[in-house]
Amino acid sequence: MKKATGLFLLMIIFSFLASGFLYSKEGLPRVLPVREQARVVNAWLEKRLEVILPEIMRREGVDMWLVICQEYNEDPVFLTLVPLEHLSARRLSMLVFFDRGKEKGLEKFSVSRYPIGNLYQAAWNPDKEPDQWKALADQVRARKPKKIAVDESATFAFADGLTATNKQLLVKYLGPEYARKLVSAERLVVGWLEKRLPEEIEVYHQIARLAHGLIEEAFSNAVITPGITTGDDLEWWFWEKIRSLGLQPWFSPTVDIQRPKTSPYKDNVIRRGDLLHCDVGITYLRLNTDHQELAYVLRPGETEPPAGLKAALRCGNRLQDILGSEFKAGRTGNEVLAAALGKMRAEGIKGSIYTHPLGFHGHAAGPTIGLWDKQDGVPGQGDYPLFYDTCYSIELNCRSLVPEWDNQEVLIGLEQNASFTKEGLVYLDGRQTALHLIR
Repeated sequence: MKKATGLFLLMIIFSFLASGFLYSKEGLPRVLPVREQARVVNAWLEKRLEVILPEIMRREGVDMWLVICQEYNEDPVFLTLVPLEHLSARRLSMLVFFDRGKEKGLEKFSVSRYPIGNLYQAAWNPDKEPDQWKALADQVRARKPKKIAVDESATFAFADGLTATNKQLLVKYLGPEYARKLVSAERLVVGWLEKRLPEEIEVYHQIARLAHGLIEEAFSNAVITPGITTGDDLEWWFWEKIRSLGLQPWFSPTVDIQRPKTSPYKDNVIRRGDLLHCDVGITYLRLNTDHQELAYVLRPGETEPPAGLKAALRCGNRLQDILGSEFKAGRTGNEVLAAALGKMRAEGIKGSIYTHPLGFHGHAAGPTIGLWDKQDGVPGQGDYPLFYDTCYSIELNCRSLVPEWDNQEVLIGLEQNASFTKEGLVYLDGRQTALHLIR
């Protein structure tokens, strides 16, 4: 079964990457029809449940995991565990995962009236046992788990999806013997959410290429007319373009403008000599991107940006290199932050680091590596360690003086997405090393 699933998944991924139908005339990946998106996501999910979830449960010493939530009040992890076409919980949803060991593998089922796709068989017959909570308790007792993980966490919101009411009912129906076995699923949930299949990382490069292509188009004369187009216009262009592709932004796109303080213009109209900055993220195949890039609007007679702006971007790239060199498996986010900031300061770079995990969510589960207002470390989320096969949004800034702007300080805010594997930190579809030019 596992070999067949793997072969099917490889066929889907190959078609995604190789089919000419899936690429636009501009060479950008086409967005798959929704039915094909479901095939990809659901094949990934099946393999993730076969490979990743048992690995994480064993790593964390948990043999049973319960995910319990209600329609329109879903546990944050719930929709990452069900097929793409399953848009919400149904009434009271109960997923049970039980590790029977390496030989027998992971058992998974739903204590519900109906199965969930082909992944979760229904394990409740209301005609025989009308009480759904009692049915759940009976299933738990029948398996005699040593530890029962539930989604409670004071540190990670992703792992805090069990409501107070459902916790009370669970404790009541399990009884004292099994209620004593309840433990936090915090590290299990974070591990499940953050770890990526090789196939997911491979396709993530294509998703990043799509996101990069949107920014390239936005920062061009096809969209911007200097002296007329405003930053607001560009923000709404991102909205419309992303929606027209059948995708969603996971946050509202932003565009801001820096220009010499000597400029008479203080408005939001994009003008020649301006430095533009955008922050844009899309969701596709349940994976999220998050990019910040910069563009320069050429003045009459210019063929390239001022040397000071190019040097400022190189400063930002250098800080990216410093941060990337400190990614080591087992280090906590706070340790990576401290080491990178130490090197940054030693090189005389004036900057900040606020990098976050990326995956099923934009600000995803995993180790936080600084916040803009917490450069001394982030208690809790920054104390979580780095694991291989995870993805990050490398977000930071550096501040540089630009001679051509009367030594005005310019903020270079950069954000690029990367995978972290045994091969190190690799940018998804590369990173920005030159300013986009608007002529």
